[in-house]
Order: sequence, then structure tokens, then C-alpha cells
Amino acid sequence: MFRRIKSRFLRYLLIFIYFVIIFLCAIELNFLGLFGYSPTAQDIKAPTLHVASELYTADGKLIGRYFKENRSPVVYDSISKSITQALVATEDIRFFKHNGVDFIAVASSLLSTAQGDKRGGSTITQQLAKNLFRTRYNQSAGLLGNIPGVRMLIIKIKEWFTAIKLERRYSKEEILTMYLNTVSFGNNTYGIKTAAKRYFNQNTNDVTAPQAALLIGMLKATTLYNPVRNPKRSLERRNIVLSQMQKAGFISPLQLKQYSQSPIDLSLGTVDEVGKEDSYLRGAVERFIEKWCDENGYDLYEDGLKIYTTIDSRLQRYAEEAAYDQMAVLQKRLENTWGKELPWRDSKGEVIENFLENLAKRLPIYSFLDKKFKHNQDSILFYLNQPKPMKVFTWDGMKEVEYSTMDSLAHYAKMLNTGMMVMDPYSSEIKVWVGGINHQFYKYDHVNQAKRQAGSTFKPFAYLTALEQGMSPCDKFQDKAVKINYVENGEAKTWEPKNADWTFSGINMSLRWAMGRSINSVTAQITEKVGWDNVVKTAHKCGITSHLESVPSVSLGSNDVTVYEMVSAYATFLNKGNHAEPILVKRITDQDGHSLAEFKPKTKRVISEEIAWLMTYMLRGTMEEPGGTSQALWEWDLWKKGNQIGGKTGTSSDYVDGWYMGITKDLVAGVWVGNDERSIHFRNSATGEGSRTALPIFAKFMEKLYHDPESGYTYGPLPEPTVAITREYKCPSPRIRIPDSTRADSLPPVLSPILEPHSEVELQRINEQLKQQPNE
Repeated sequence: MFRRIKSRFLRYLLIFIYFVIIFLCAIELNFLGLFGYSPTAQDIKAPTLHVASELYTADGKLIGRYFKENRSPVVYDSISKSITQALVATEDIRFFKHNGVDFIAVASSLLSTAQGDKRGGSTITQQLAKNLFRTRYNQSAGLLGNIPGVRMLIIKIKEWFTAIKLERRYSKEEILTMYLNTVSFGNNTYGIKTAAKRYFNQNTNDVTAPQAALLIGMLKATTLYNPVRNPKRSLERRNIVLSQMQKAGFISPLQLKQYSQSPIDLSLGTVDEVGKEDSYLRGAVERFIEKWCDENGYDLYEDGLKIYTTIDSRLQRYAEEAAYDQMAVLQKRLENTWGKELPWRDSKGEVIENFLENLAKRLPIYSFLDKKFKHNQDSILFYLNQPKPMKVFTWDGMKEVEYSTMDSLAHYAKMLNTGMMVMDPYSSEIKVWVGGINHQFYKYDHVNQAKRQAGSTFKPFAYLTALEQGMSPCDKFQDKAVKINYVENGEAKTWEPKNADWTFSGINMSLRWAMGRSINSVTAQITEKVGWDNVVKTAHKCGITSHLESVPSVSLGSNDVTVYEMVSAYATFLNKGNHAEPILVKRITDQDGHSLAEFKPKTKRVISEEIAWLMTYMLRGTMEEPGGTSQALWEWDLWKKGNQIGGKTGTSSDYVDGWYMGITKDLVAGVWVGNDERSIHFRNSATGEGSRTALPIFAKFMEKLYHDPESGYTYGPLPEPTVAITREYKCPSPRIRIPDSTRADSLPPVLSPILEPHSEVELQRINEQLKQQPNE
């Protein structure tokens, strides 16, 4: 074909052009997979932005983000003119004159490079193509990308093609907007909106010319010109950008002089605070919706979802304040309990040998050292015991210390932890989620991941089973020694539970009084009568999902459960016998606000409305019955306007776990306090009972709530029954004189009971007197 052309020059020129066209077509079509991926027309029409998903409270407070690239898109009208002017003046002065590729700039770049002054010739549109479609990645280069010179040629041509396609599809303003939304500003900050918030705490439409110049100046080298790490270089770069803006006519010489002399005025921290990657709540939401994302084809980290939780920011703040205030007190109490003694003890009170060494074996560095020192334990321990400067978490703030790895392990092992959840029992919406004391150092969530022995907070399920089998709150059992024979795994066993003080009063006690005082012997008799298998079934249908060993001690809380399960189950009582799985996420929208999903509770009746009300009445007994274990609540300002609170304390063996479950007319709350290492705990009831550890957190939280008129939560009685109560329940307990009722889950009388009944008014007066009794 080419031989017909007589002119050799013209022939070779046409051959060259022909092969260039073939080469370009081959690149575009990725012939034989040699040239890698090229964006399709559909890709250009709907480019993928990796946008952070945002997490909000029910009242609209941004509390976290999920991202691989921390990015929040912004529209063109919300971008300050100074930003676009700085960008065009610095990166592509002919932006509004070319069609995606500036061949004048390319020629100038080649000439400058040949003279030893290397300059880029890429337009803003080409840079956008690079950001959107990863043109510099291996997938865009194909097999020929392994050849260095050919690789760059292929990449550049693809960027040109993609830039031209973008220019045909979008306006100049849209291209500028997409560029500013995709570009990286370092420190995992993507997009101008996130950058403006991170460095200046400004909305993009409020960014000034000097601020815009600094941000755009960073794009040349985000680390070198970072205003936090290198403020001097950042200032110099900012002034260069301002100079370019003046040359382009965007600012006057006088403004250039004025702006160049102004200091860098950073306002840091806003993005870090609201976009904090790690928190208990953020992790809980992620676990809550990960299945939904999988089923519906969404990527939590890239699709810009807006996730609205049920959390009330005001209640969350009050709960955190109450929990952290009490935990600081409890930590000092634990330290005073043990003094200079080692706190890690076995059931006999003996120090556990090699406790820290066994903890060290869980550390990632231990495996490395084990290989390095060829399993030589002396060498490993020598290294782990070398002191070095570090900062450790304390309740007085981060503390600079000279600790070895073993010292650090000991420090953190001794720290008490907590979990707290509060929910609306009627809507099933979770209002508070406190997963622990500090997510940075304790990753395990103590609301729905950590399982601990529930202690006496599990007793209500035994009493509920009794009511379901026809008993009433006024039925009586004697507080006496109990011996239960049973078979477990084919082995005959005997269980002889003791009360908290190891004595038995011999008094005939109503179910309400026995539960109010948390009498182990009565609970054991009830469990034997109703059947421990039935107690397990009752707990499961109310919302306990953990495996429960069906043994006589099940009613005393010998099984491990979560705070989440316990709150869910107790909510069934207030919700008239209907159970629903608690809801943490209320709705999900896309980044434009279009609704994607709404979550509503699925309720199921599990107990009758009458029995549910009787259970709330029974739980009131811990405050109203003589010696009730919740009466430490009198210490707080919770008793105005006829307010009523029901609840249950709980303490596991050796004071390892302290619990409090509380109900009001509006809320159900659960609090757990303990050490992640069960061998570290308090020594006696005066310091380690649930009424001394967990109950004060609930009390402080409710006091803050009641004292805030804007919280929406007020004093008031628990709901009255809305159905006929057919069983006897008004059976005032005999008046007895008791010691400090806040010391233990069950306490004996110190005087013989006076057996005449008393009215509820009289009982209220008695409780007022008990409230004023000094601690013994």
C-alpha cells in the first residue's frame, strides 16, 4: 500500500502515522492485555470516589468516619474562589483554554527537561484522570508496563485519552470540583473539604486567599510542605502560590504584599475529634451493619454512607462523665486495697506465678523475640525488662514514665474497666454505649463482646419463672440452709449455697422481699421448685443469647453474659412483656441524603403483660423492701416528684464482677465494672460489691439526666398496670432493723422481726430512716 507513494519522506511519515494510530488503538482497546485497563464510557460517566462514610448520633452530631481515604465531597458553589484561583494559577494557568491536554505546556515541559530544568506538563484534567482511575497503578500498564520507558509512554497516553473524555463529558467547573474532591493533602486527608476542616477548621466557602494558597501549595509535596511538620517551608511555598495568583491577576500587588506578610494561622484538631477512627461506638456500629453492607452491595469504607445511630449525644456525654468519674475513684480504691502487694491471685488468695510472663506471650513482639533468641527465655525476659521512656494512660492523664514492657503490662493489667448500655425499652433504641475506659489501650468492647458472670442481676429470671408457674410476689419461702442434689454431665453433685454473710435468718420472706434483699437461699429454693432448665428457657426468651449451663446455680448468675443481653432482657419487663432486639442504627442514606434503609424493632410477646408489670413491681422492691440492695441510691438526688426506680445489684464470687441493672419510667440501664483479668479484684464487700462499684455510675448518670431540663427525661413513677392484676402483690414486709443495706447483695437482720404488716406509706418512712443511717 505504501509503495505507491513515490516520496520516501512522505512514505515513511505515513507509515509512522499509521503505526502510531494502530498503537493508540491498541492502547485504548488493551490489545491482548498488553496495555492494561482504560476507563470505559461508563467509568467516565460515573467515576468512583472513595468517600468516607459518616456516623451520626440521633440528634445529628457527627461522631466518626469509616474510610480508607478520609474524604468528604463538596459542591462547586461551596468552594471559595480563592481555592480555584490558587489551583489554576499554580497547576494549570491555561486550564480554561485547552480541551484536557495542553500541548503547548507539553512542548514547554520537554524543552525545559532537555535543558536540565524538569517541569511537569500535566493539566488539572490529566491529574484528575490520574486520581480517579489510578492510571499510575500496575493494572493500567499491562504486560508492556514492565518495560520502564514504554510504561511511562503508555500511562501518559492513557491520561491524555482519559482527560479528553472527561473534558467532553464535564464542564470546567465540574472538573475543578472533582479534582478538589479527590486530591490528597497528606495524613490520610482527601478532598478540599476535609483539608480545610483539618488545618483551618473552616468550611470551604470561608477559606481565605492565604489559606487557599497554603492548601494548594501542599499539593506539590504533602509532607515537605505540611504546615504542622514543616511550617517554614509551608510558608515559603504558600507565598510562591500567592505570587502565581498575582501574576495571573487574581490578586493585586498590594494584596500579595499583605498576604505574604501574614503568619500561618492554623486551627487544628476538629477533623481528628469528629472523624476519629477508633471508638467503641464506631466498632459497635460496624459490627451492627456489616451484614447489611454485604447483603446490599455497599462498601462501608468507600461509598460515602451516612449512618444515623439511635445514640443521644447528651445522654452519651453524661454516661461517659459518670462512668469515668467513678472509675477514677474505683481505680484508687483498688490500688489502696492491695498497696504494694501483687493483686493477681488465685481462688485461694495465692499470688499467681508467672502471671506477667504469660501475659507477655500474647504480645506480637514475643513471637519475634522467641525466634530472634531461639526460644531462650532468659534472653527474652531480659529484653522485656529493659526500661525505656514511654507514656501510659492514667486517670490523671497520660503520664511519662521509664517503664519496661513488663512494667507496662503490669500497669495496664491492674486497670479496672467498665461497660454501660442504656436503652429506651419502648422503642428498643440504644441511647448510650460506653464500651470501656479507653479504646486506644483496651480494644475489647465491654458492652457486647466481653462476657462476665452476672451475679445476682440474673436472679429476676428465677422469680419470673416462678410467676409464670403461678406464684405471686407474696408467696413465702424461709431463709434457711439449702442442700440441692443434682446430676451434671453424668456426675452426682451437691450444691449448698450460702447467703452473702454466710448466715440464715429463718424468716419467712415473700418473693418480693427475698428478691429485694437478694437472698441466695430463697432464690435457690425457688430455682429448685421451678426447675433450673426452665430458668434457662425463661432467660433465653427474654433476650439472653449466650449459652447457659443448666445447673442449680444458674439463678445466682454463675454463667457469663454481656451487658447488651442483660439490658435487652430487662427491657422486656417495661415493654409489657414484649421483647425486641435493641437497635443501634436507625437509618442509612447515601451521600446525597437518599434513604437506603431504615431499621425498626421486631417485637415478640414472650411474657404476659400482667407478669411483666409484676416484675417491674418486684424490681422496685430493691428500693422499697426493708434491706433492699438498691438503697444506696438514696445518696443521690433521685427522689423528687414521686420518682420510682427499680433495679438489681450483682456481684460474682470473690468480687470479680460488679453489676447494676436499673429501670426508670423511661429507660433501662446496665453497668458492669471489673478487671479484664479475673484474677485481679477487690478483697471484700465494702469495696467490691456491685452496689459499691457499678451502682454509683448508674446513680450519677441519672442524677445528671434529671438535673438537665433539656434532656427530656424527668422524675416520675414507673408505669401503672394497664391490665387487671389478678395475683396478690400488696404484702408489706415486716419491719426489721438492718445494718447498712448497701454493703452486700443479701444481708441478715440484726434484731428479731416485728411481724405486724405496715402500709406502703410506712415502708416509705422506714426507708427514709434507713437512708439516714450511718455506715457501719
